[in-house]
Amino acid sequence: RSKAAEYSSSSDDVGTAMKGEPLKREFHRKGSVVNVNPTNIRPQSDSPEIRKYKKKFNAEVLCAGLWGVNLLVGTENGLWLLDRSGQGKVYSLISRRRFQQMEVLEGLNVLITISGKKNKLRLYYLSWLRNKILHNDPEGCVHYKVVRYEKIKFLVIALKNAVEVYAWAPKPYHKFMAFKSFRSLPQKPLSVDLTVEEGQRLKVIYGSLSGFHAIDVDSGTPYDLYLPTHIQGPVHPHAIIILPNKAGTEVLVCYEDEGVYIDTYGRITKDTVLQWGEMPTSVAYLQSNQVMGWGEKAIELRSANTGNLEGVFMHKKAQKLKFLCERNDKVFFASVQSGGSSQIYFMTLGQNSLFSW
Repeated sequence: RSKAAEYSSSSDDVGTAMKGEPLKREFHRKGSVVNVNPTNIRPQSDSPEIRKYKKKFNAEVLCAGLWGVNLLVGTENGLWLLDRSGQGKVYSLISRRRFQQMEVLEGLNVLITISGKKNKLRLYYLSWLRNKILHNDPEGCVHYKVVRYEKIKFLVIALKNAVEVYAWAPKPYHKFMAFKSFRSLPQKPLSVDLTVEEGQRLKVIYGSLSGFHAIDVDSGTPYDLYLPTHIQGPVHPHAIIILPNKAGTEVLVCYEDEGVYIDTYGRITKDTVLQWGEMPTSVAYLQSNQVMGWGEKAIELRSANTGNLEGVFMHKKAQKLKFLCERNDKVFFASVQSGGSSQIYFMTLGQNSLFSW
């Protein structure tokens, strides 16, 4: 198929990739059928490329998730489907509702979201998106994370002053059921994750304006993991990354323009500090075991294990970008503009491009 139908041929907002160069601190939907599994005929490339979709959304894009090869897009005022299998058309699925966060669980036929005025955690059946909503939805949700451990799927939710943990119940229930709840936390959780230590102990890890904290799920005891006391004022926690092949006991926590390596008891495990070249507006962990940071001047790619810089993609002009989602060699992100408008980009990393920029 023709790529020109899907996006414009080049981006006006991003520039050329530079090999490992560190940054300086100077700083109506019509009757059409959407194919969710088309054949990928794009030849493999060793060089990264960024393209821009033609569609301009009239409201800020807040989140997105891949459904097959197509993109479900959540904005300030609705849920859309961007058809990447055909002519790049955009279909409105739900209007007049704010979608803050989403994840597509295709194996469960579910789209999980934080949406609406009250930030409810809503589950939509993918096969019945417009009408099927699971009830008894938690309100006041701030962030959630779906964690898969062996055959169990956990859903951990950060609320205003609490964290709740759910577990997926298969037939005949087909829904997430309450597992644990931790109320009246000393810090308000802003982001949350869950780890299984050595296949035995469940621990919730969450970020706040003070730093990072943990909760032993069995005992319900909260404790501080890492408090960056050298930062004056509130801390902006970007990401909680459970490092692979470490038995669920080692974590990279990213905040402000730094990242530190700790274990689940708060002990520093590496003297190395991941240091971004500039303050990122968004940080994400990729399936390639790398961390990507979006700054106003450039996109940085770093090793999750060492924090070393492995790639830089410079912008032609300063802009704020926000990570949306990723799959295989594609990373999707959106521009954040003062006027409220937003545009979606995707980066195709290529088979070996992560190590050859």
